[in-house]
Amino acid sequence: MRPVRSFVLRQGRLTRGQDDALQNFWPVFGIDRGDSALDVDNLFESKAQVTLEIGFGDGVSLATMAENAPDKNFIGIEVHKPGVGRLLHLIDEKKLTNVRVMDDDAVQIIKNRIPEASLDRVQLFFPDPWHKKRHNKRRIVQDDFVSLIASRLKPGGVFHLATDWEPYAEHMAEVMEASADFSSMADTPYSPKPEERPTTKFETRGIKLGHGVWDLLYQKQD
Repeated sequence: MRPVRSFVLRQGRLTRGQDDALQNFWPVFGIDRGDSALDVDNLFESKAQVTLEIGFGDGVSLATMAENAPDKNFIGIEVHKPGVGRLLHLIDEKKLTNVRVMDDDAVQIIKNRIPEASLDRVQLFFPDPWHKKRHNKRRIVQDDFVSLIASRLKPGGVFHLATDWEPYAEHMAEVMEASADFSSMADTPYSPKPEERPTTKFETRGIKLGHGVWDLLYQKQD
């Protein structure tokens, strides 16, 4: 049986800048597809805390976080080539050295290439809510996925989720609260938006549509 995927691969048209960035900067900052486990600590010029972001979209938020935290390292995963090209362009423009990029199915990357207890933080911002009931099974936040994330985080590591779709926020909270691996970093399942999380394009669009925004920060138990 084919696995249920949480995304639909839409190969949008690349701009010239995005295409140039893919050609010129992927060999420097990209991590090619493969099956071997990554040596996470040695992907970067210096050893530091490592954050993995799943689905970085157009890359602006991730590039901003990396620019604001040069003492931390970031791995970004995104399946859509225009977003990958955009992030690579921003890495060059901002002269970032603390970002690496992957362009495959995040679940398979985490299962097959990210070693256990190797990450300090995992970010999942504004994933597709799959709001129709018949599509709810395609939501990435499910029990098995949360257990997978827990296995890749170090003790005390943080899983940070955000969504602008209230039913999905409720679903996220239900799954996270049921996990024995995590505890909320707030008195409720929802936390105030951390200052270090930039406002994303999807978040701005949701706010314009009158949506609320929910951040969930959970810490892995020792």
